[in-house]
Amino acid sequence: MIIRPATQADAAAVWAIIEPVIRAGETYALDRDMREGDALAYWFGADKEVFVAEAGGTILGTYYLRANQAGGGAHVCNAGYMTSAAATGRGVARAMGLHSIDHAKARGFRAMQFNFVVGTNVRAIGLWRSLGFEAVGLLPGAFAHPTGGFVDALVMFRAI
Repeated sequence: MIIRPATQADAAAVWAIIEPVIRAGETYALDRDMREGDALAYWFGADKEVFVAEAGGTILGTYYLRANQAGGGAHVCNAGYMTSAAATGRGVARAMGLHSIDHAKARGFRAMQFNFVVGTNVRAIGLWRSLGFEAVGLLPGAFAHPTGGFVDALVMFRAI
């Protein structure tokens, strides 16, 4: 598997990954009815560096990296990750997580913060904890889960 910067030529493959995640509405605070153009504009926003994980010519996952805040908070980055359903359990998210930490460090960031990790996303929480992230905040009932009702979200953080 290689992880490389995404290009506009990857847009269709990225959409194929992010659309089902957005439509499910279980892990991202995005409008479940978001249109393709709006979703790709969000994912490929000017404030983000976007990467894809590719194996055998197939894109299995994507992530973005950006500064979490401006000014005095610009030394802390933020990231978002999505993998294709076919890639579940194949280590793609772990590889992207490790890549993002290394890339963030190389870019001069001193820490990484996830602002809104949905509490029911136990696989992601377990992965982030295994990569050294700690839950530093709890947002009670902050996420309207489509089947779970109002569930907690976590703020997760690690120095890099």
